[in-house]
Amino acid sequence: KVQGPVEFPGAEAAQARRKQREEWERELAADDSDKSGRIVNGRRIRKVLVLGSGGLSIGQAGEFDYSGSQAIKALKEEGIYTVLINPNIATIQTSKGLADKCYFLPVTPDCVRKVILHERPDGIYCTFGGQTALNIGVKLRDEFEGLGVQVLGTPIETIMVTEDRELFAAAMAEINEKCAKSHAASSIDEAVVAANDIGYPLIIRAAYALGGLGSGFASNEEELVALCRKAFAASPQVLVERSMKGWKEIEYEVVRDSVDNCITVCNMENFDPLGIHTGDSIVVAPSQTLSDEDYQMLRTTAVNVIRHLGVVGECNIQYALNPHSREYSIIEVNARLSRSSALASKATGYPLAFVAAKLGLGIPLNEIRNSVTRETTACFEPSLDYVVVKIPRWDLKKFDRVSKNLSSAMKSVGEVMAIGRTFEETMQEAIRSVDTSFDGFSRNSYVAETKEAIEEELTKPTDLRVFAIANAFHMGYTVEEIHLLTAIDRWFLCKLRGLVETERQLQAFAADQRIPRDLLCYAKQQGFSDAGIAHFTKRNEMQVRNTRTGYGIRPFVKQIDTVAAEFPAHTNYLYITYNASEHDVEFVDNGVMVLGSGVYRIGSSVEFDWCAVRAIRTLRENQFKTIMVNYNPETVSTDYDEADRLYFSNITLERIMDIYEAESSAGVIISMGGQAPNNIALALHRNKVKIFGTSPENIDGAENRYKFSRMLDQIGVDQPQWRELTQYEDAETFCDEVGYPVLVRPSYVLSGAAMNVVSTSTDLKTYLNQAATMSRDYPVVIT
Repeated sequence: KVQGPVEFPGAEAAQARRKQREEWERELAADDSDKSGRIVNGRRIRKVLVLGSGGLSIGQAGEFDYSGSQAIKALKEEGIYTVLINPNIATIQTSKGLADKCYFLPVTPDCVRKVILHERPDGIYCTFGGQTALNIGVKLRDEFEGLGVQVLGTPIETIMVTEDRELFAAAMAEINEKCAKSHAASSIDEAVVAANDIGYPLIIRAAYALGGLGSGFASNEEELVALCRKAFAASPQVLVERSMKGWKEIEYEVVRDSVDNCITVCNMENFDPLGIHTGDSIVVAPSQTLSDEDYQMLRTTAVNVIRHLGVVGECNIQYALNPHSREYSIIEVNARLSRSSALASKATGYPLAFVAAKLGLGIPLNEIRNSVTRETTACFEPSLDYVVVKIPRWDLKKFDRVSKNLSSAMKSVGEVMAIGRTFEETMQEAIRSVDTSFDGFSRNSYVAETKEAIEEELTKPTDLRVFAIANAFHMGYTVEEIHLLTAIDRWFLCKLRGLVETERQLQAFAADQRIPRDLLCYAKQQGFSDAGIAHFTKRNEMQVRNTRTGYGIRPFVKQIDTVAAEFPAHTNYLYITYNASEHDVEFVDNGVMVLGSGVYRIGSSVEFDWCAVRAIRTLRENQFKTIMVNYNPETVSTDYDEADRLYFSNITLERIMDIYEAESSAGVIISMGGQAPNNIALALHRNKVKIFGTSPENIDGAENRYKFSRMLDQIGVDQPQWRELTQYEDAETFCDEVGYPVLVRPSYVLSGAAMNVVSTSTDLKTYLNQAATMSRDYPVVIT
């Protein structure tokens, strides 16, 4: 890897620009008495308008709160007055103390125009508010100059080239880079003609659309026409493109400044082959299955493309790579911060949005200090001595009649990120983070163990494909057979097969047999949780924990220092692993732990991140040391400068106890993270963890319907008739007694998941089957 800025063929042009900038600065110095702000393209920028992303939607969620907040921090550091437009009240960026002024207005051309006329900003950022802000930039591009506003960062012309598929293909052809063969079409007839020219199978994409909206795969004309109808409802133009389904999908995050320094910050590889939207794919960083030749080839291409397009700031480039040759094709370039950027920032510890905001002010990379390491400049490529896995979270259960199949349009509502020293350890941690009911990569009841069900799931992926792979291994499928069905790289499948073999070894030790130290240690290094091991060996979690601590097997706390320990770093950004021999930090703070909200889902999203961040800031204002625990890369709470220590870790009883004991923490605040921390409140309390705020017994008094009902009776408050039931027959009898309709709900749920109004006894049977699979440990309440 090349460290530091490198002089490339465009060096003469860069030198000319540098001279031009120095001249401008000299001229301005002569007649400019107020020296605040920054000079960009010959104009002094003192006030900047930042566009937010508005309300959350699938494909555009908390990651833009994170990137916008970082941009505002960067602008404030440069002494620039910031004005924000964002109507989303649940975000950190709209909170007091961040932007100097915040307008709770819709992010639309009319409102943006009014705010510009009223505030008279010198510059505007359109790249920190997702597709919403980007589209505003495109619509108002001809008005900005007349309004006296300069677009900072990537020029609108560049954004238009990356968003318009035809212009993009032409731009790539200019530098002999390969895009998939494609034609743009603005009517269904044009699309059919284009399809016949390229040949099926095809992918249809809509221009200017978010999260692959209106896109999909067509293998014949009938499917093509149906897809085009959908796409034209969302966009004026579609791209008909050769399909490369089954190829590897690789992404690079690239940063470039105004004097043509260019670096790649992070490269990521999708576990799933091409055919599933990146937002719906399991992603591994850094890439695990690329040869150094492939890595360098795609890196060089990324730098050439970004230079040619003239991006200033941050962008991401996606490739399709043929697994059987070195043929590759550029899928797209996002000339804005995206969900991948938030992931790459958290995966590498390189604050992409913060750096991008500074680059937009014309500051070169070598003058920006890396605020994570505090030692190096921002002009170096992070090196990683760990592995990161991102898994999306879908909430498709909440919708009736929604197809669970994953394709090129994004359906996930959130994502988790896990950090570890091996792929196996990290993958297991990530699976558990998605939902507390998952034990990791193990045999499960989510996918039926029949040849038909397994092969259907492997060839037509849904949100449960990873569990289908586990069951397939248990049924005796080989790596080769699964590879042929899924096109997932054999390297990943071999690693996952190893987990299945360890699971079988653990099952050989029944509850009355002691698990050998070597096996237990190996299982922990492979990422098995205490609860998972307890499940395989028919004992409870605390028994496994006591055996493990008795053997002296404890996890180690490691730092993410972005420089793989090549230089000294003062980072507070930590993860937990069993694949180590010592801690990277000393534990002297006795900080207060704040548990975050974990993964975003329907009913629990950015508002709990707001709670956690406000709690941490209040604690720090009152001179308490703080420890943040969260595993959601889209959040502001996992930003490197929010807490004194940040643990990127799962919120489970085992992990919280590990951190609490290692840090000798003063206590834990669980009321800021919504339902996830609440669910382990009682267990933490029983293990003598000090909980600040409402006592866990009182929390249980509100969560446990039986205790709650008894309290209502004691204080004379009326309540509807209800019963807690475990068997279908009793449920039917009770419903006949009180009469339909009834409300059916499992205990301990989040925002009414699987809560249903039931009107007939046949409905009751169907609903109870669904609810029973959701919570085996908790009975169902009928009211």
